[in-house]
Amino acid sequence: MDKSKRPFLKSKRSFRRRLPPIGSGDRIDYRNMSLISRFISEQGKILSRRVNRLTLKQQRLITIAIKQARILSLLPFLTNEKRFERTESTARATSFRTRNK
Repeated sequence: MDKSKRPFLKSKRSFRRRLPPIGSGDRIDYRNMSLISRFISEQGKILSRRVNRLTLKQQRLITIAIKQARILSLLPFLTNEKRFERTESTARATSFRTRNK
């Protein structure tokens, strides 16, 4: 079938426009912790622009606000959520030692 004779086919993928994460009334500031905390991962990293769905200007302002809040100790630089559970490995090591003795 020729391209010129093919009827116009609509795209099968529906496109839904997402609402922007920052409203027009929201002010990007280092003191606005409820806004800033939405753009930080659980580890304390600044999320990328693609994840945040922000414009370039908004991402720059968010990054500056997060860094200012960190310097003023309003936000931690790192979140220490590392939990080491060594119950299984300790049990194996003790049983291994008892067998050799």
